[in-house]
Amino acid sequence: MQSTPMPDGQISGNVLLYGKPEPLSIELHGDLGFIKTPRPFGYAMAAHAVPLQVTEFGPASLNYPIIFGGEALAPLAVMSIRPNENLFISDQGDFEVGTYVPAFIRRWPFVLANNDEQQKLIVCIDRAADVLAVGGEVPLFENGQPSAFTQQAIQFCTDFETERRRTEQFVQTLRSLDLLESKQTTFTPRDLDGTTGEPIQLADYFAVSEDKLAALPAAKLSELHASGALRQIYAHLTSMLNWDRLVTKTAVRSPVANA
Repeated sequence: MQSTPMPDGQISGNVLLYGKPEPLSIELHGDLGFIKTPRPFGYAMAAHAVPLQVTEFGPASLNYPIIFGGEALAPLAVMSIRPNENLFISDQGDFEVGTYVPAFIRRWPFVLANNDEQQKLIVCIDRAADVLAVGGEVPLFENGQPSAFTQQAIQFCTDFETERRRTEQFVQTLRSLDLLESKQTTFTPRDLDGTTGEPIQLADYFAVSEDKLAALPAAKLSELHASGALRQIYAHLTSMLNWDRLVTKTAVRSPVANA
């Protein structure tokens, strides 16, 4: 895997949160640096669900429902029951204090992307990021080389890729054991007088089946425990309690019925 700045090459694929990813190079970005922004997490305000690494299940389960979605059944941290909204980021662009911030959000504006010509992963930055400007306080390059900050960011992206592969293996384990099943989460609105309305479907997703998990042979459960996968499965199951939290936070912002 290539994890050093590349001067050129086309990148492929679209990445959530990134408006204009470009291969990082001193020729194009040598005079750029980071500046302070009044909305530090403004770039993620419309992200209602973001990819999550399996090693993040523990802390993330304290705040978000963790579901599996898409063709790859990738783990996702759900941050709102409505699209284009993040209930954990204020109108001022601040993340809710005490809430776990997924690595997918923290790595921005850096990312590793595919290079079609070289068949490698290359380091990119989001050139549309409002935190990057000519002559910024924290430079991307110093003395013709990536600055210490950029090197740390590259290492973070490299570690992220390692964890992404580990997460794919975790999902493959769940699929091989046929533990994932389709589920729905609904909410039944209730008036102050106790009258209930029609149930509202909040989400359609995949999750671990507790019945299938309980039916696994003891030897297989022991393997899951030894690998650490069982701990992550339980964190995922516990995270389902956070659907109620999302409903409450939505009601505070605006009525669910108007979603």
